[in-house]
Amino acid sequence: MTGRVHSIQSLGTVDGPGVRFVVFFQGCNLRCKCCHNPDTWDMAGGKEYTADEIVQKAVRFKEYFGREGGITLSGGEPLLQPEFAKEIFEKCRENGINTCLDTSGNVLNQKVKDLLEVTDRVLLDYKYTDDASYRENAGCGIDTVNAFLKYLQEKSIPVTLRQVIIPAVNDGEENVKRLKEVIKSHSCIDKTELLPFRKICAVKYESMGIPFPFGEMDVPSDALMDSLNALLKE
Repeated sequence: MTGRVHSIQSLGTVDGPGVRFVVFFQGCNLRCKCCHNPDTWDMAGGKEYTADEIVQKAVRFKEYFGREGGITLSGGEPLLQPEFAKEIFEKCRENGINTCLDTSGNVLNQKVKDLLEVTDRVLLDYKYTDDASYRENAGCGIDTVNAFLKYLQEKSIPVTLRQVIIPAVNDGEENVKRLKEVIKSHSCIDKTELLPFRKICAVKYESMGIPFPFGEMDVPSDALMDSLNALLKE
């Protein structure tokens, strides 16, 4: 089994529990206005790897993973290559490596469900809490994402829920209150992270000759992030 990979990070610390070997898949079906990796969009880009090649690389770093670390498949969107991802995770389990899937959760079919059978944790990018914002700023509806989350709940797969906070888009208290309701109704969510919107990706858009839709947006202040996190924990 081969798949398209954009890049690999040997020792990541922000892509799941512990120290992770992070594989960024090539290809994405969304066009999020805040996207930090527009260079991953094209399904024909990146480099072709076999599942064995990926796992052999990951095994070299196993001693650094500790009790919590392992491999994370990110992107791009790994759900667009579910069979490739599944084979990687199967081989990781054979080697005693924890598996984590970083996804926007906007695809749910049998091949994705098969992948989830060998997934230890999902990092779910829950971009917005209403359908209109999803459609305007990501290019998909919220229903599939909610169906994906519901399936994770049914299968009792641990979930880290993540949301990037973008001023004037989803930085209001009502958004956080709706997010709290999502968390309350899904016991599989055992961790939540509010992440500040950043614009360091602007150089990628410039080099690719395409506009950065949220290039004129402000980044959230530390005070705003502190207040929203406090509200989330109430």
